[in-house]
Amino acid sequence: MSELKYIPFEEESTEIKNRVEDYWTVRADSFFAQKQHELESEKAQKWLEAILTKITDSFGNKPVSDIKILDVGCGAGFFTVLLGKEGFDVTGIDLTKEMVSKANKMIELNGPFEGNVKAIDMDAESLKFADESFDVIVTRNLTWTLPHPVDAYMEWSRVLKKGGLLLNFDAEYAKGEHNLDNQNNLAHKDIIKVLKDECHEIYHMLTISTLDRPEWDIEVLRRSGFKSVVTNTDFYKTIYDKKDEFYIPDKMFMISAQK
Repeated sequence: MSELKYIPFEEESTEIKNRVEDYWTVRADSFFAQKQHELESEKAQKWLEAILTKITDSFGNKPVSDIKILDVGCGAGFFTVLLGKEGFDVTGIDLTKEMVSKANKMIELNGPFEGNVKAIDMDAESLKFADESFDVIVTRNLTWTLPHPVDAYMEWSRVLKKGGLLLNFDAEYAKGEHNLDNQNNLAHKDIIKVLKDECHEIYHMLTISTLDRPEWDIEVLRRSGFKSVVTNTDFYKTIYDKKDEFYIPDKMFMISAQK
């Protein structure tokens, strides 16, 4: 397995996080509009079916009201709202305060909910929750942005209950051609060049961009206390089966890990 070397200076790690936060602060308005539209599209049902299948496999007929979900890197609140509408107790967290504001706006627009649904600002690498607080963690397109993903995986394991489920949807966004410039990347076609350039800069600041994934993730998760780790490298075909306004050409994988 390729070893992950930590960012050598904490100042550099802070710089990366600041740049990531600034990037998503600028994108918050357009991202909110896109995710609200995605909630109203057939994509939402595809996501819901994929996630509920895994939850059912792990928890059987356990009432949804008894299942607490943490949405890590919740962005504008797509997963938070999607799962909240099913009756789950969902907490979304994000480093970017403006995204948390948008997530709470999305929660307000799509409520009321049977469970407790909220979003708060928090660092995915340093969670402020007690041990074994959640049954399920979901995260989408977050891990590739983290300076210390090993720390994040250890934290996620810590706050999951025994038997808890982690669902991580991510891709090797910095590998090969930069697909933000790909004409088939319809989800990002309206992003201005300066933001695309900033995203490329962030890619190259992150050690995780050099690793072979999800193979690397499998080993780290096993070391972090997960007993069962399964990957689906063809998952992108489930969600991005046609070139619509949400289409991305990167091959998103799914990691399903049970503690």
